[in-house]
Amino acid sequence: MSTTPIRPSDGELAILRVLWVRGPATVRDVHTELSKDRDMGYTTVLKLMQIMVEKGLLARDERARSHTYGPLQSEAETQRCLLKELLHKAFSGSRRELVLQALEAEPASAEELEDIRRMLKAAKGRVS
Repeated sequence: MSTTPIRPSDGELAILRVLWVRGPATVRDVHTELSKDRDMGYTTVLKLMQIMVEKGLLARDERARSHTYGPLQSEAETQRCLLKELLHKAFSGSRRELVLQALEAEPASAEELEDIRRMLKAAKGRVS
């Protein structure tokens, strides 16, 4: 895995989501999955995945006739990369504003709020 997470484009992120759920897959598998929600040509998916290999987002296994591809960054690593970018671009680095806006934009479930409370308690313990 790379030491510095690479920020994927929106199209690349859609491909990564498929691979994070399915595991390693062929271009055809990814295209089939993406075609359920959007109109994207097979050659477009193929080209994007080739670019993703060059960028270090995907690994290609060429041992079988149909090459398989897998992500080189975990979902959590990619989310952290995107979140850091958003934090600095949209919220001037203010974690407080980011969290407040996130909670105001969409209602949180009771379970999510409990998870947030636990995380805050754990974070507070690390700071003290």
